[in-house]
Amino acid sequence: MEINLGKLAFDIDFHPSENLVAAGLINGDLHLYRYSSDSQPPQRLLEVHAHSESCRAVRFINDGRAILTGSPDCSILASDVETGSTIVRLDNAHGDAVNRLINLTESTIASGDDAGCIKVWDTRQRSCSNTFDVHEDYVSDMTFASDAMKLLGTSGDGTLSVCNLRANKVQTQSEFSEDELLSVVLMKNGRKVVCGSQTGTLLLYSWGCFKDCSDRFVDLSPNSVDAMLKLDEDRIITGSENGLINLVGILPNRVIQPIAEHSEYPVERLAFSHDRKILGSIAHDHLLKLWDMDDLLQGPGSTQKNEAGVDSDSDEMDLDVHPRSNKGTKRKGSNNGHALSSSNNFFADL
Repeated sequence: MEINLGKLAFDIDFHPSENLVAAGLINGDLHLYRYSSDSQPPQRLLEVHAHSESCRAVRFINDGRAILTGSPDCSILASDVETGSTIVRLDNAHGDAVNRLINLTESTIASGDDAGCIKVWDTRQRSCSNTFDVHEDYVSDMTFASDAMKLLGTSGDGTLSVCNLRANKVQTQSEFSEDELLSVVLMKNGRKVVCGSQTGTLLLYSWGCFKDCSDRFVDLSPNSVDAMLKLDEDRIITGSENGLINLVGILPNRVIQPIAEHSEYPVERLAFSHDRKILGSIAHDHLLKLWDMDDLLQGPGSTQKNEAGVDSDSDEMDLDVHPRSNKGTKRKGSNNGHALSSSNNFFADL
């Protein structure tokens, strides 16, 4: 299935229990769609102009009752899933453009910005609980090791960071790699960390030995690996700038097969549905594609069962780009540490 968003999308997320998918667009809009497992076209439920600048990050929270979005306007917005109305907006969530949001626990989320700052938000205490000024460039991706309470982040500065949430400190940071790190997943039951890079090399780190990678896998080069999803402990799904979505084995390292594609348009983000039966992908072709996982894993190729042209209403030029494509144009701010303006009641109504 295809949804033509009409504009470039920067992030997608699936509802934790229902057949809903949200997308954040370059013009600041948040779209919410309902999809079905049959051939019915997806239905757009909401269109919310969430931000004055692009909507770079999208995450469902609070058991799917709200959607968080982050933007280069430095704000984080919580919107009601049913109505699209604003629950609360934190105008100064970061001192720089918000680039990533991830869920940690039922009551905490993490956000990363273009200046390399990572923040952890406690929804019960309704405030920022941890601030890590760890990177020298934009935070490209994050993942969470829940057993160890460690938050791992990758950055355009070419490093992998490990933040200890219990001790509230940066535990370690890797040596600088030769190129930007764009994506990160935990593998092998937490024993390996895999990072995707701008040159397409996958860097493998052993848990506890983060200073330098233990292995490099170059078969996806020279196309950058912008997005990765863990399928199981031995396989990941990667999205690259050449438009290919590949199934990749880890230790032994091999490209098992390409399973989907966005023509030659760079893949921006990948996500699984709540039941892991659907793979969602967005790319620079303005399309949100929903792939049946059973179909993808049955053979070396894939075909789309249905195409639904939804919401194709604009041929405007894409004016905003991710920081990896627009270095040196970041908006610097003064919000460091816990100077959170109105954040004391940010999550009061969630």
